[in-house]
Amino acid sequence: MRAAKFDVVILGAGAAGLMAAIEAGRRGLRGCVLERAERPGKKILISGGGRCNFTNLYTRPDNFLSANPHFAKSALARYTPADFIALVERHGIGYHEKTLGQLFCDGSAQQIVDLLMAECAAANVRVLTGMAVSEVRRDSATGEFTVAASGASYRAASLVVATGGLSIPKMGATGFGYEIARQFGVPIEPCRPALVPLTLAGEEHAQYAGLTGLSAPVVVSAGKRSFREQMLFTHRGLSGPAVLQISSYWKSPDAIQIDWCEGREMLAALRGAKARRDAAAMKAALRAVLPARLADRLFDVASPVSWTNHALDELERRLHAWTFAPSGTEGYEKAEVTAGGVSTSALSAQTMECSAVPGLYFIGEVVDVTGHLGGFNFQWAWASGTAAGRAVANSQ
Repeated sequence: MRAAKFDVVILGAGAAGLMAAIEAGRRGLRGCVLERAERPGKKILISGGGRCNFTNLYTRPDNFLSANPHFAKSALARYTPADFIALVERHGIGYHEKTLGQLFCDGSAQQIVDLLMAECAAANVRVLTGMAVSEVRRDSATGEFTVAASGASYRAASLVVATGGLSIPKMGATGFGYEIARQFGVPIEPCRPALVPLTLAGEEHAQYAGLTGLSAPVVVSAGKRSFREQMLFTHRGLSGPAVLQISSYWKSPDAIQIDWCEGREMLAALRGAKARRDAAAMKAALRAVLPARLADRLFDVASPVSWTNHALDELERRLHAWTFAPSGTEGYEKAEVTAGGVSTSALSAQTMECSAVPGLYFIGEVVDVTGHLGGFNFQWAWASGTAAGRAVANSQ
């Protein structure tokens, strides 16, 4: 078997892996990135509708889920959205803010992949694609790692695992990073699909299936978390930004709550001394603030048995705390990211290095740090990759 020696081997040519390679290479290390797919950055290319929502201007630690909510603070503070924006501008890539601080390429996501590959080339990093890793081992005497892949072996003092999570298996996602963690005794937080559509079943599905394709602005809540964004009805259940956001916090069999019109009395038109109080008046009131098909469906589901003040009070309350009981999610096939993963309790928040296995690093989605929708997961990839790349250089 052919053997090659490097300072650092990085598994995965996604956002985090390429960023780690760039930072290590800039500091003079000989780095090699091994990518299972036939091209680098496949998940980058489909992100943001093909335009790559590469960061969010308003990135804060509370935009992330983790068993340790403080873990991401260090890396995020040391590599900020402004740092990646400066890199984008240096490469002459036009971009725009879409909404809520989300930055997208004016052109295509390919520009971000090209940027990363150009930076790798400038840092003398080798990026090898079509590399099926068959074995990872560590010499107990020297601490050196050896990776066997596609008929060759790659040795290095440091190994960075940036293999991603389980989301979107058709793009090549696997649980390989978790297998490496288990091999070295690194604990793993339970994994689940996140930023994923929710499904409805039974009577609830039958009631709303006819609204497929309809969207409306809502406030959706699960437990103590709430998001104010668009919700979309699908043929299987609920989606849209609001539902994708809350899906990361939802746990079966709990219900989610919808406020159809936050801060506004939806049935005010029925309250006047001479106001009509009947089905037509209620439908008109709902249609004044909601799409007509949605208004009519809510009326069908919740029309009051009487038109007393108490009945209207109860209906008003329900319209601001409407419940759905999801039957599940659409799974990893439709999930944008994987929640859970390599436990942060095993890693240094400053370096991403495994405390029990010197020279072994985990970064990006494979780690139990999951961002909200809107560019936050890319910022975690840039930040965690940068932390590991710099740490590898400082350790050698």
